[in-house]
Amino acid sequence: MNSFLNSAKRFLTNKNTVTIIGVVVILILLYIGYSTQINNAVEPVQVPVATETIQPRTEITDDMVELIDVPNISLSDNVITSKASVVGKYSNINSVIPEGSMFYTDTVIDEEELPDSAFVKVKKGEIVYNFPVDMESTYGNSIFPGNQIDIYMKAGDGTDENIMVGKLVENVEVLAVKDSSGRNVFENTSESRTPAFLIFGVPEDINLLLRKASYMDSLGVELFPVPHGGNVSTDGATEVSTQQLVDYIEAHAVNIPVTDTTEAETDELLPTITAAGGTPNEVSIRFPRGCGDEYTCNYVKDNDAAVNVTNRNQTVSFDAAGTITATVIESDGTTHVASLDITDAAASTDNAE
Repeated sequence: MNSFLNSAKRFLTNKNTVTIIGVVVILILLYIGYSTQINNAVEPVQVPVATETIQPRTEITDDMVELIDVPNISLSDNVITSKASVVGKYSNINSVIPEGSMFYTDTVIDEEELPDSAFVKVKKGEIVYNFPVDMESTYGNSIFPGNQIDIYMKAGDGTDENIMVGKLVENVEVLAVKDSSGRNVFENTSESRTPAFLIFGVPEDINLLLRKASYMDSLGVELFPVPHGGNVSTDGATEVSTQQLVDYIEAHAVNIPVTDTTEAETDELLPTITAAGGTPNEVSIRFPRGCGDEYTCNYVKDNDAAVNVTNRNQTVSFDAAGTITATVIESDGTTHVASLDITDAAASTDNAE
């Protein structure tokens, strides 16, 4: 027994033996650690994927999502791993989710997070303008968001006066191209949509000028977009300057009184009212942000019932003279009222003649 113990003692105290045992232990530990990492990496995890291609601004319903097993190592930090975190949400405004694709945190948002990207891009001090177009005037739907365009104007029918053509507004950035239903033409890859409006922002004076010109159909006034820097044929027409076109518009427009801008500047909650003139006379009302939430907002046309609104911009049509009143009521009952008397544009035009 003593000889066995002595032999074991000599074996364990031998340097070579200790080295071999240490190497074996390290290899075993490395193997266990490596095996654990491999098992964790390839361990299947259930994640939701799209059962069909989901277009931007689309509500994600239960039938659009299924769960599949994927290796844990294939998941990045922004992959959504819960089906409940996807169903009922919306695809982002700039995201097409392909069939079979996983869902990511930057492609899925709540409904209240869905902005209209066109309005987000409007610069401070500018007003959104909806410029009517069709397939022909957009060069076969070749004007895209982000393009720079010029707005040209043609005036005259060739009978009582010469036809005039010139550049009315220069270098406008297109923020969105929408169809007649207000949907972005280029956001959906599975539908063919026809352009109906170019959305862009312009200063208030240019916005009013365009609106005035748009109501002068009887004078042969036509507005049309041209890619910035492009040329327009003036065959059979007289090419005129921008100032000449502006003078023409102002000379043929009806003078409409507008809300006192000094008062509007001192009262941020005071609605603003502008009238474009013409028949019908399109009157624009702009309310402050927070209508329907922080404030109660409404307008009254003549003696009609008050119309409560939640959107900032409202348009009311007048075929004859009348009065428009817009009101904002704070939670404490404080009111901010703007009113504008609308003249009979048709009568004014007759008198002018």
